[in-house]
Amino acid sequence: MKKSDFDYHLPPERIAQIPLERRDASRMLYLPAGAETPMHLAFADLPLLLRPGDCLVRNVTRVIPARLIGRKPGTGSPVELLLLERRRSDEWEVLVKPGNRARAGHRVEFPGADGTILLEAEVLDVLDSGNRVVRFHHEGLWETLLDTLGTMPLPPYIHERLLDRERYQTVYAVNEGSSAAPTAGLHFTPAMLDRLVGMGVRVADLTLHVGLGTFRPVKTDDIRDHLMHEESYELPEKTARSIEETRRAGGRVVAIGTTVCRVLETLADEQGTIRAANGRTGIFLYPGYRFKAVDVLLTNFHLPESTLLMLVSAFAGRERVLSAYQEAIDLAYRFFSFGDCMLLERDEGLPPSETQGKREGDA
Repeated sequence: MKKSDFDYHLPPERIAQIPLERRDASRMLYLPAGAETPMHLAFADLPLLLRPGDCLVRNVTRVIPARLIGRKPGTGSPVELLLLERRRSDEWEVLVKPGNRARAGHRVEFPGADGTILLEAEVLDVLDSGNRVVRFHHEGLWETLLDTLGTMPLPPYIHERLLDRERYQTVYAVNEGSSAAPTAGLHFTPAMLDRLVGMGVRVADLTLHVGLGTFRPVKTDDIRDHLMHEESYELPEKTARSIEETRRAGGRVVAIGTTVCRVLETLADEQGTIRAANGRTGIFLYPGYRFKAVDVLLTNFHLPESTLLMLVSAFAGRERVLSAYQEAIDLAYRFFSFGDCMLLERDEGLPPSETQGKREGDA
């Protein structure tokens, strides 16, 4: 299966640059199982499409202000660090731009508004991926320094300044550690969640700290040769129990976003049973994969030739998804992180594929 099989043309004006004034005001493209053409609804219609007894699973990770702009001591040349994952107390895996200013042994300093150096990063190692392992030297609380010096790590296709940091967080974000938001959850409001619970929908939580693995471009022509970067997850016993009770009662498991989908499919056995666990996943889902845990997927629109578009195509069918994308483009839907969303039902009638449909970095 070729990377080019997942390409499409997106006019730049379709990329949402700022969030809507109201989180729940977005549009929602609905693609029921077996349907060839989508329905065009509003996110506010979600309660009409879910059922009492369904289980809505959300990712409660919280984005940290992971983008740090510093300088090289002596020359003052600018250096950008993007925090990817904490390894231990003051050691992080980071992405550095430009990389030639961050070799092993190099240092980067981060001054405050008055010029005082508040933070210093020492490069310990250069990984095969090109990422760096750095140790931060500082006085005072790390969280306070990061809040002072860091900015939200918005995707490169967003060029407008984000005026309110909380608009790049879900309303239920709790566990700090992500370098990007699980954007399907950005549409929810407390009122929407209360309404769903009130009609008998379960809500269950897990955490996957979103790094670059999900967003790395596929550089291989054959998508089966692409390797995902691993990300850490935690699924508590309470969530596993809620999912199992839902399945026994005939309810559906509804994943809010691809991050939730990836955790659930990582942990599901052949019967779709989920057990509590924490660990790391590098699962890569593409057409040919048989989903075992997720019945319904709420997701935003994804970049051409991305692993996320491949996951969605595996869930609902490549041709159906690409056709729905083209219809969304024609109808001026807003795309990507701050854009509109899709609600997809798993389609068991998809044609069989000769590909395996899954690749795991940890299996």
